[in-house]
Amino acid sequence: MMKKRGVMLVALSLIMGLGAAWFANGWIANRAGVADGNNAVVMSAAMDIPYGTKMESRHIKAVKIPKELIPQDAVQSVEEIEGHVANADVVRGEMLIQSRFVAHNGGSTLAALIGENMRAITVRVDDVVGVAGFLLPGNYVDVLATKVERKSKKASTETILKKIKVLAVDQQTRTNESDPIVVRAVTLEMEPKQSEILTKRRAEGTIQLTLRNPNEEVLIAKNEPKPKVRRTYKPAPTVTVIRGTKVNKQKTSR
Repeated sequence: MMKKRGVMLVALSLIMGLGAAWFANGWIANRAGVADGNNAVVMSAAMDIPYGTKMESRHIKAVKIPKELIPQDAVQSVEEIEGHVANADVVRGEMLIQSRFVAHNGGSTLAALIGENMRAITVRVDDVVGVAGFLLPGNYVDVLATKVERKSKKASTETILKKIKVLAVDQQTRTNESDPIVVRAVTLEMEPKQSEILTKRRAEGTIQLTLRNPNEEVLIAKNEPKPKVRRTYKPAPTVTVIRGTKVNKQKTSR
């Protein structure tokens, strides 16, 4: 009798366990169905993506997020940016945005990174001019030009270009290292008129690059003299007095 009761208890426990498992599975499936209805798939970075990287499928992974949190230009499929080039650093796990990638239509990766109506110009540097090797693609620099007068032998230096983007160092458009590297050439992005200024001043003397904070705005120096305001003199108004045949003009007080 005791043996039969034990068998019944075991059977009842199994039935209750199966029922609980079935109920829990249905609840989870129902919740997942509701969540999927409110979520959408977007692409994120599967690893750190340095500036200048040509995108491959291994760089990308799909994630689900609420639809209301998806930006308008979010990448929602691998095909949208596969083969494109990153024009900014992207960290692992970051949502991929279309504006941070540019199409690569053949040729070098560098050509894809040049902005619209901009030009790339390469200047030869040494470890000093190249900011002791701390210049990396994506940095911003100011360009200083030094000219020595032939007669007086006096040197003068001035900043000729501000906030110029570094496209590449030597033949590298990207690097995973933040340690200084020795370079022999730096490729800069600038407007056509700026490239003419740089070429002319380089022929007249030497140039130096100064590394700047990319978040710093180009401001007028505080010690720069203020423009002089020209004051114009206005003559006092006159009154014409006529007495018979005599005409007399008199100035009025201000």
